[in-house]
Amino acid sequence: MQNEEQEGLDPDAEVGTSFEADEEMGDVAGAQAKVKKLREQLKEAQVKRDEYLDGWQRCKADSINARKELLTEADRHAERLRLNLIEEIIPVLDSFDMASGSETWSEVNDGFRTGMENVRNQLLDVLVSNGVQRFGKVGEQFDPHTEEAVQEVSDVAGKPHSVIKILRYGYKMGDRIIRPAQVIVKSE
Repeated sequence: MQNEEQEGLDPDAEVGTSFEADEEMGDVAGAQAKVKKLREQLKEAQVKRDEYLDGWQRCKADSINARKELLTEADRHAERLRLNLIEEIIPVLDSFDMASGSETWSEVNDGFRTGMENVRNQLLDVLVSNGVQRFGKVGEQFDPHTEEAVQEVSDVAGKPHSVIKILRYGYKMGDRIIRPAQVIVKSE
């Protein structure tokens, strides 16, 4: 019965060794030779298994690293695109600021002026929602790390080295200065 159950299995095909019937083996030395040959084949199979496993593990690690690198590069690219868009919006805000700072701004229809100020505020809100802060304030102490002093004047009121006029606002994202503010500073 046991032979009938094993009839479908061909152990010789799996390991590449032909077995002879016990009667034909003849002696213990022949059986030991077969065992030795089987052990050699097992070692070869284990070496191949280890080689394939090592290759598979390296391939898996390479795949994981490539995925991480691809995601990192995609994040960097998205950040560059976001920064480019922000850098394109800033001159538009400069135009709003120049228009609102002109003498004719007060002569413009109140409804139009209010509408334009709302558009400017919406653009500023978009920048804020993307982590961008606008900076530069009259009366603050001049900061050479974030501001460019375009001119120094002494015949105005205020503390020495304070900002007396903003020519162009600065913008930063976190600690990164996107563009420094251009200011006029009171000299000593």
